[in-house]
Amino acid sequence: MKHIDTLCVQAGYTPNNGEPRQIPIIQSTTFKYNTSEDMGKLFDLEASGYFYTRLQNPTNDYVAAKIAKLEGGSAAMLTSSGQAANFFALFNICECGSHIVCSSSIYGGTFNLIAVTMAKMGIKTTFVSPDATEEELDKAFQDNTRAVFGETIANPALTVLDIEKFAKVAHKHGVPLIVDNTFPTPVNCRPIEWGADIVTHSTTKYMDGHGAAVGGCIVDSGKFDWMAHKDKFPGLCTPDESYHGITYAEKFGKEGAFITKCTAQLMRDFGSIQSPQNAFLLNLGLESLHVRMPKHVENGQAVAEFLSKHPKVESVTYSGLKTDKYYKLAQKYLPNGGCGVVSFCIKGGRAAAEKFMKALKLIAIETHVADARSCCLNPATSTHRQLTDQQLADAGIPAGLIRVSCGIENKEDLIEDLKQALERV
Repeated sequence: MKHIDTLCVQAGYTPNNGEPRQIPIIQSTTFKYNTSEDMGKLFDLEASGYFYTRLQNPTNDYVAAKIAKLEGGSAAMLTSSGQAANFFALFNICECGSHIVCSSSIYGGTFNLIAVTMAKMGIKTTFVSPDATEEELDKAFQDNTRAVFGETIANPALTVLDIEKFAKVAHKHGVPLIVDNTFPTPVNCRPIEWGADIVTHSTTKYMDGHGAAVGGCIVDSGKFDWMAHKDKFPGLCTPDESYHGITYAEKFGKEGAFITKCTAQLMRDFGSIQSPQNAFLLNLGLESLHVRMPKHVENGQAVAEFLSKHPKVESVTYSGLKTDKYYKLAQKYLPNGGCGVVSFCIKGGRAAAEKFMKALKLIAIETHVADARSCCLNPATSTHRQLTDQQLADAGIPAGLIRVSCGIENKEDLIEDLKQALERV
């Protein structure tokens, strides 16, 4: 299997004679063994298997294997959320005293995780513009830098990351590039093919696609040579005394070290596992991902073009528009389109945005994005309503900013709803 649409349907799980055709939900916390020696081999990482769902579960591993195939990676693991995936991906190679170089254009929740919570753990970060030159990126690195992080398409700024450039500079300094690929999904972009080393996802979004199950995923490319930079990554390249003295990079090689350590250490200690039921629902979404993504893109493009010509709209951000700042970069990394999320500023600020939102009939007001159903959000009247208009402007979120996530409905119906709502302003 090599085509993405076949992988969406078939990868990760192949039933044997008489076994369930659909991935089974192994709704069990524990697994039984005949002898202590049998279980001991699992604890020593000498045999593959399961002993407690807090670490691993067969249902989860089937789905993770599918996502690894979709991204072109060597191994993957599911987490309880996209936030957990990003935290685990970074903390797996960082510790107190480490430093991260991060694009400043990322999801607000991830920004807080890295800039506030991880800072309290002694992990500092230098934020750089996604448009930074190689020279500017170079200057952000320190002797203790251990990772570079960015988003393929940032939420909600919709900037497009120059993956090759960020990967080139990261590798020059002997550290991996971690890319959150939630918005394009591997259907529209495979960051590993452009040099990324680790890929993360909030599977809650397009991968699930139906607003049914919160989850996350980490995919390892299996290409980063940890032992070549063993002074930077002692957690992978020196014996782990909390796990029988195993040196992950030696025992599991480039292809398996990162995910094995992430499971054996972080999932063991933090327990941010995705439930088997959620993994099952996620797989149902993955089976139609290749069908849904082109429709999301088609609707996003149509809505962006409509809004860009409307007299009551001040500006539109969507990389599929030829007038967009990231159009050329998107043509390189996202030739089939990026996603269905469009951001635009309505003239008249907060008051106009509030009238517009109230007038919508089909498109729902939600904090969610990347769903089969269209939804939208005005930060000034919801998530950021405590800020003044000046504070919003200073934060790069104008009071009239509206984020629309185009679902898979008919595009004419979406445009008609937007049109009638704009007429009420």
